[in-house]
Amino acid sequence: MDDTYYTIGMAGHIDHGKTTLTKALTDVDTDRLKEEKERNISIEAGYAPLHTEDGTHVSIVDVPGHERFIRQMIAGVAGIDLVVLVVAADEGVMPQTKEHLEILQFLGIKRCIVAITKIDRVDEELQELVGSDIKEALTGTIFSDAEMVFVDGVSGKGVEELRLTIFSALKQVEFRDRFGSFRLPIDQVFTVQGQGTIARGTIYEGVVRQGTPLTILPAGKIVRARNIQVHHKDVQEARAGQRTAINVTGVDREEINRGDVLVASNHFLVSKTIDVAMRLVDGMRHPIKQRAPVKLHIGTSEVMGKIVFFDRNEAQKSPDEILCQLRLDEEVVVRRGDRFIIRRPTPVETIGGGWVIDPKGEKYRFGAKTIKMLEQKKEGTPEDLISTVLHEHTLLNEQQIIQFTSLDKSVVLEALNRGIQAERFIRTGKNFVLTNTFDKGKESLVEFLESYQQQNPMRPGINKAELRQHFRDTFPKPFIDFVITEMVEQKMVKQQEQYLATADFHQHLPPRWKARLEEIIEQLKADGLQIRKWEEYFVGSPLPEEMGGEFKNYLLQTGQAYALTEEMLIDRQVFLDAVEKLRRHTDETFGLQDVKEVWNISRKYMIPLLELLDQWEWTIREDGSRRWLPSGK
Repeated sequence: MDDTYYTIGMAGHIDHGKTTLTKALTDVDTDRLKEEKERNISIEAGYAPLHTEDGTHVSIVDVPGHERFIRQMIAGVAGIDLVVLVVAADEGVMPQTKEHLEILQFLGIKRCIVAITKIDRVDEELQELVGSDIKEALTGTIFSDAEMVFVDGVSGKGVEELRLTIFSALKQVEFRDRFGSFRLPIDQVFTVQGQGTIARGTIYEGVVRQGTPLTILPAGKIVRARNIQVHHKDVQEARAGQRTAINVTGVDREEINRGDVLVASNHFLVSKTIDVAMRLVDGMRHPIKQRAPVKLHIGTSEVMGKIVFFDRNEAQKSPDEILCQLRLDEEVVVRRGDRFIIRRPTPVETIGGGWVIDPKGEKYRFGAKTIKMLEQKKEGTPEDLISTVLHEHTLLNEQQIIQFTSLDKSVVLEALNRGIQAERFIRTGKNFVLTNTFDKGKESLVEFLESYQQQNPMRPGINKAELRQHFRDTFPKPFIDFVITEMVEQKMVKQQEQYLATADFHQHLPPRWKARLEEIIEQLKADGLQIRKWEEYFVGSPLPEEMGGEFKNYLLQTGQAYALTEEMLIDRQVFLDAVEKLRRHTDETFGLQDVKEVWNISRKYMIPLLELLDQWEWTIREDGSRRWLPSGK
């Protein structure tokens, strides 16, 4: 077990002997503050190393027991693996003992040892009575089978038995994830002369190494781990479960606060809206009403906010789990599965606790539909969780999926691979999308293209930018681009320059106006080289006014006509016949007079026609005349 690290919490009512017992086990006095010494109570959580023969690394957290210091108590137990519930034999179970029990259960602490202290003060009969009271208090809790040890921290009776009981229990504790992304919720910040800022806490997951770049969340401040200590000893690295102090560079003491989190990756989200599964305490004195102010304790953070229910207007005493949402006044760093406690600010009492379903909640409607959605989030497999966030955000990269699901990177990668093989997810470069969402995107694009083409049959399709604009509120731009690319590759959609259309579409005249428009084409041909302004062809016509521009573009895009000027078009075949006639009746080089004799038109038409010849590279101007080129465009 030489590569494992655990943190044990000493919890219980004030003056029941937690600090004395900790000192008996570790030979360390955890009352470090002057005020604690004077008042003989623990105000801040104290820490001490518990040395073992088999190499297991254990830290003991002596958490405050007084009601006024419940905030520090919650922060102190937030990272522990095993709790030693301390109950004095001469007082038995006290109100604070019961509150600590509820908090420990809400925080997901699964293993407990009961240490009945101060046994030298009472006889064996009273010890047995206290033991019975404790068993009754633990009945119905997850600690109902907790082992009891009778001990006296002053005389040392039972201390060795407690030590062995702790070691035995730790072998059954699931070890924290040292392979996850490093995360350390900060519970103490201070400065050391000559070293600078020190941030201390218990590592929730992952490993930190000397020199590692770190980020302080939620502020996003980049720092570096210059030096690392575990119980006052310099180490090269610290791992999940260890009580650790990190000397961070690049930041002043005032820029770090208790409740901030040190991380070594961008896998973590900061959020002010979290979806949660919560249970209420048994002894709650007053119901909690919809949108009531609450104080959230999560990790080492303490944040005000309000509670939002979706299936009730107030919550009474109930053994059932409540799916609801916490909307906070400040950002916190959370991942799915993180445990929390909520307290009522006034009158002050613990309301309940639970775990985070979704660290990035949205605003939902009140009703059964939202509750069903939250239930699905709660029960989901890694693939289900990824599906949920992809459904909400459409297109995400690996990094974003890790953030939104709060799953470890290795779990996400395995789930993504399984989902891709099962055709549940699609990889799009560095991004991922639900197969269903992709299919929906394809259907939506085809449906819109077909509708657009029906309304605008003379256009070559829709401009790509216009298509993106139409779907901007439905799908993100990268997703639209991906769907378009895939559909073009699959030949479901064709692209002509910036225009997109379904594969079977061809520009055509609208059936309703086809006869009228064909008449204009015939008129244009009949006018030959002496064409009228485009608008004159529509005088007296029943065609809609906007039809003129559409029809003009249609003729140009389909190559049925050429633009002579901005106001005039010439029929393609008329123009080609005129060019052929001019070529037959002129030499390699020719002038304006030669053109006039062949075409018999005024300068009004002649100059634009010759410029069109130049544009199509059939001719080139040279010293006031023109020369035929070998071939045009």
